[in-house]
Amino acid sequence: MEKLSERDKKHLWHPLTQHKTHPEMLAISRAEGVMLYDEDGKGYVDGISSWYTCMYGHCNPYILEKVSAQMQRLDQVVFSGFTHEPAVKLSEALIGILPQNQQKLFFSDNGSTATEIGIKMALQYHFNKGQKRNVLLAFEEGFHGDTFGAMSVSGLSVYNGPFEDFFIEVERIPVPTSENIDELLATLRSRLEDNTIAGFIYEPLVQGAAAMKMHDAEGLEQILALLKEHGVLTIADEVMTGFGKTGKHFASDHLKTQPDIICLSKALTAGLVPMGLTTCSQEVYQAFYSDEITKGLFHGHTYTANPLACTAALAAVELLQTDEIQENIQNIIQWHKAFDAEIKDHPKVARTRQLGVIYALDLNVETERYGNLRDQLFNHFMGQGVFLRPLGNTIYILAPYVISKTQMQQIYSAVKAALEIV
Repeated sequence: MEKLSERDKKHLWHPLTQHKTHPEMLAISRAEGVMLYDEDGKGYVDGISSWYTCMYGHCNPYILEKVSAQMQRLDQVVFSGFTHEPAVKLSEALIGILPQNQQKLFFSDNGSTATEIGIKMALQYHFNKGQKRNVLLAFEEGFHGDTFGAMSVSGLSVYNGPFEDFFIEVERIPVPTSENIDELLATLRSRLEDNTIAGFIYEPLVQGAAAMKMHDAEGLEQILALLKEHGVLTIADEVMTGFGKTGKHFASDHLKTQPDIICLSKALTAGLVPMGLTTCSQEVYQAFYSDEITKGLFHGHTYTANPLACTAALAAVELLQTDEIQENIQNIIQWHKAFDAEIKDHPKVARTRQLGVIYALDLNVETERYGNLRDQLFNHFMGQGVFLRPLGNTIYILAPYVISKTQMQQIYSAVKAALEIV
């Protein structure tokens, strides 16, 4: 019988792939806990939680049980004009853990649409108030998704090149550092005088697609406070950072100034089914609450608030708050610190960084984001039974919260071995 990996080539077009140079796809037949298994039965430790989604492990029995039961009662229903228990219960659970100013939830179906809606909220908020603010502010090297608004505010040209002539108006600022913060704030004060900036979208503390680049909370705090003084809506893209990865429920919890809007996806449903969520303050919502129908947010997806996705998300939120998961998060943080002490001075390591369960190191070598060295490293890790996806010369780890110390040591050993082949 022809293998899945061969049948795949006939019709499938994979994301982030140049198929002429990378025609081979590994067929994964099943997953359990921290492990992925290919069609030949070989196992791989999922060191990046399948793009930061399966934080409670693959096929988590608690989540599967909840979703299976929901599947017998209500699978899908339009969310315009109807509501249902999974959505209501999820909203109540999320409001209990989100930053305190968040009061309203708008559902979609992935991270890009979650940020797309956040952008639209910011622009229409000012439009509804009769203010002409049509510029968005974003960090350099930020990444917020693949749809047009999300691409517009993203700063990675490898994704955006062919489409840049079609983008909405965006201005970029560098992430704050102790060296640039005073100049950055001065520039912003001058720029804010004409009141044309509608919103600022940012990945709080960790820029995921930019190779897990990290910036300090103090500088970001000053930027957010200044923008709020000038009526600019702040949009925290927590699609990657949300639900415990930074050591707190949300990266925004490391800051005093709360965002007006938060974008969520990925670990929201624990990797079981797709869903996006854009939350906002009551003040933002009030700008859309009107007798004029045109002031409403006319954005909708067919699978908005799908009952199965809401059930998975509710189960994930419940797991996040358990003592076991919180203890596991702290264990991973300590394991990373010990590994960092062991490896940070290696001659092949240029720099390291960590926030919560996110750990990254930069190799002391220049390479393209999707170059040959990256491919060699990826193949090395898979050969060691570890699934990691290097970004250029950056190797990062973001494993599920349920990983054992032995499994994490397997990842560390694979990384140490990689330094010998660079």
